[in-house]
Amino acid sequence: MSTTNKLKLGVPKGSLQDATIKLFEKSGWKIRLHSRNYFPDIDDDEITCSMCRAQEMSIYVEQGVLDCGLTGKDWILENKSDVVVVSDLVYSKVSNRPARWVLAVAGDSPYKTAADLKGKKIATELVNFTKNTFAERGIPVTVDFSWGATEAKVVEGLCDAIVEVTETGTTIRAHGLRIIEDLLFTNTRLIANKKAWEDPFKRRKIEHMNMLLQGALKAERMVGLKMNMPKAKMDQAMTLLPSLTSPTVSGLSNQDWLSVEIVVEEAIVRELIPQLKELGAEGIIEYPLNKVI
Repeated sequence: MSTTNKLKLGVPKGSLQDATIKLFEKSGWKIRLHSRNYFPDIDDDEITCSMCRAQEMSIYVEQGVLDCGLTGKDWILENKSDVVVVSDLVYSKVSNRPARWVLAVAGDSPYKTAADLKGKKIATELVNFTKNTFAERGIPVTVDFSWGATEAKVVEGLCDAIVEVTETGTTIRAHGLRIIEDLLFTNTRLIANKKAWEDPFKRRKIEHMNMLLQGALKAERMVGLKMNMPKAKMDQAMTLLPSLTSPTVSGLSNQDWLSVEIVVEEAIVRELIPQLKELGAEGIIEYPLNKVI
């Protein structure tokens, strides 16, 4: 394998690291970390891996240091990076839903809206985005960079408000803060360097990677169901079975019964299985899925 036929993949270091490695494993790639360097092993001779912070990922991809990588929509906007956004990958360390950057103030502060912060100081890690947001609204504010422990800065009186990322809002509320506005919803994106995207080998590799990653994410919300169903009840069962296309149905040695297999949203299984049982279904098996493509 020549070095030109190697895809340079960026894996986000930090809060998304474990979730990303787990997602790749479900997608078919095992990434093994090394404690003393930033270059993990991956069981694919056509890929090399590098670890870097999500905040910097889009910069390295734009520069061509990396061919592709995973980072948040927020950091692409913050860095104003000129990259190819291949797809959205909605996963996270907590809830597998888009995170949000919120404008928050002390719980007992008089500020109710963003406009109330005119002339005030805001602390955030997302400096450029915050400056642009307030400038577009014509609200003059001072925006200071904050590297961690941002919530505490309001409590300590170092700023009047913060712009901070949250998934559930729990940490914000735990610090006695009050969210007054959602400024940005963000999720993880698979991005590519423009030159790499024009390379047939690298583009094909990235597209295949994206297909499998998306399939693994879709499978997290779904399960397979397999059962034996009385043939006489099949028409009624069909009205209950919300399959991706249609159930797979095959005959059994007992001609009065059918074998039925479907893929369904996990959230409906607790209601669906009792209904199927009432129709006479037997041997109902629920099993997890790795990928749905």
